[in-house]
Amino acid sequence: MNYKSHVTAGNTVELTKLNTDVEFAPSLDVTYNDEERFQHSQLTLVEAVVKMLESLGVRYAFGVSGGGMAPIWDSLESSSIQVLHFRHESGAAFAAMESYFADGHPVVVFTTTGPGITNALTGLLAARWEGAKVILLSACTSASQRGRWAIQETSTYTMPSAEIFTSGSLFHYANTIECTEELLQVARRLTLGLGRPDGFVAHLSIPTSLQTSLLNTSLPQLTVSDSSPSPSKKIITECAKLLSEGPFAIWVGFGARGAAAEIRQLAQKTGAAVMCSPRGKGIFPEDHPQFVGVTGFAGHKSVVTYMQEERPLRILVLGTRLGEFTSFWSPTMVPKRGFVHVDIDPDVPGVAYPSAETFPVLSDVKMFVQAMLEHMPESLGRSKTLSIPQKEHTAILPRTESSVRPEVLMDAIQRIVVEGSNAVVMAESGNSFAWAIHSLRFTEPGRCRICNGFGAMGHFVTGVVGAALARNGKAVAIVGDGAMLMNNEVNTAVKLQIPAVWIVLNDARYNMCDQGMGVLGFKSIDTKFPPTDFAMLARSMGADGIRVETESDVEIALEKAIASLDPFVIDVVIDPTRLAPSMSRFQSLIEQGATQF
Repeated sequence: MNYKSHVTAGNTVELTKLNTDVEFAPSLDVTYNDEERFQHSQLTLVEAVVKMLESLGVRYAFGVSGGGMAPIWDSLESSSIQVLHFRHESGAAFAAMESYFADGHPVVVFTTTGPGITNALTGLLAARWEGAKVILLSACTSASQRGRWAIQETSTYTMPSAEIFTSGSLFHYANTIECTEELLQVARRLTLGLGRPDGFVAHLSIPTSLQTSLLNTSLPQLTVSDSSPSPSKKIITECAKLLSEGPFAIWVGFGARGAAAEIRQLAQKTGAAVMCSPRGKGIFPEDHPQFVGVTGFAGHKSVVTYMQEERPLRILVLGTRLGEFTSFWSPTMVPKRGFVHVDIDPDVPGVAYPSAETFPVLSDVKMFVQAMLEHMPESLGRSKTLSIPQKEHTAILPRTESSVRPEVLMDAIQRIVVEGSNAVVMAESGNSFAWAIHSLRFTEPGRCRICNGFGAMGHFVTGVVGAALARNGKAVAIVGDGAMLMNNEVNTAVKLQIPAVWIVLNDARYNMCDQGMGVLGFKSIDTKFPPTDFAMLARSMGADGIRVETESDVEIALEKAIASLDPFVIDVVIDPTRLAPSMSRFQSLIEQGATQF
């Protein structure tokens, strides 16, 4: 049976068997107040822009300065927004994104012309993939200088404007302000975008010559309104009927992070088994008896065992796209009667498994689960004979030889960092997040961050600074030595006195690539690089650092790092021969033909 969803008056979602289109427009509250409106006779354009950003809830601006954006920089420094000067624009963008996920406030990334903009693009693409709310505020070349080889010229003569300066696959909204009169429309578009239930990444570019122009129009006071779609009673009734027909499971993703308590109540009321995506770790407690395991990349065999032996009638999917990292599109993960898929994006349900029966629901996850709690009868999620497989976890005794096995390191991180502190744990792309996804267990939301969407190296070696800043507390990044050499902001953390911690898996190679190329049959690929003492490097920048070469020293180093009030780097010499739990990724590559066999 095929279903389509559409939105009726009042932003309620109706689901019918007709081929209707989804139509949804978030509301925009614009309040005019003569006492609070911006006075154009007193403000330059960039001063008005900064005041607008303040009114939209921006607390932090991350970036790197430059001559082309001097008035922007000065206006930010004179505002209530805390300006954080980073060492590289990509690091600033990753840190900005993670500050958003830490406190929920929209955030600004600022750059100058030319390479300032292009350096930030990787982090901004990651922000779009992850669903953050970030506004890039940049300078561009003045109109009179375009096409004349201006310094760091930023114009259609020198840069691809189709994506960088216009709305599209990179930015939800992008605009170059060419006159002060445009600001009112810009303000409305930003306000509307920040009210979206999902992420919003925007680019506002201002020519250098226009930045100090006096504003010749007035701006209203702007208020961001929550525009999350809610399900209708008709949809809830239908979902309750479908899920009541037999045992069902719940598949939880990162988009369900705001509904952790409600999901737990629903699972306990119905007896449903629960699994989560790699980014969804901790939303449902991983020590709960109804938790099956993590799916997809570096996931648990217990999930496959459950799906093969108990195979539920349906799966309720909450806030995950079921993409390659979450499912590898494995047919084993398709239940007998398909999915009930809840997401705020109408384009998500049915895409990962196009041949599977899917009942799509356009709704905020929390609103949906709250409604379902009132309609679902108890103990329908599983049969009386259901036995949920145990997640595999084997404690490993430390050894005295040099180099540290990753399993031993993860076991210590579990006890000292995850269970012994309230720090958020962030795992960088590569073997770092493979070990973290598979080995660490979280029992509450917001404690684990995995960047397996865009998957950029350098994401958390810099993002950890933004997370620690916004949380006003400890944040711990588990990273590889390749990522740490690529792009880190230890020096920035020292300057800002941010208590970030880096745990570096140091094996002097891109080890995921090294191990993966061997599995794929490519034997002559060089992935190694000269060894680095990251503890010494950290101390040279004013941070604290410890080098760990044996497993007996791991716990002491972690305890010192967690207790420290300063930025701290733990340089762990890792045994490179231990194969990370990444075989599902390599098998996917083999199926795609990326093999020499």
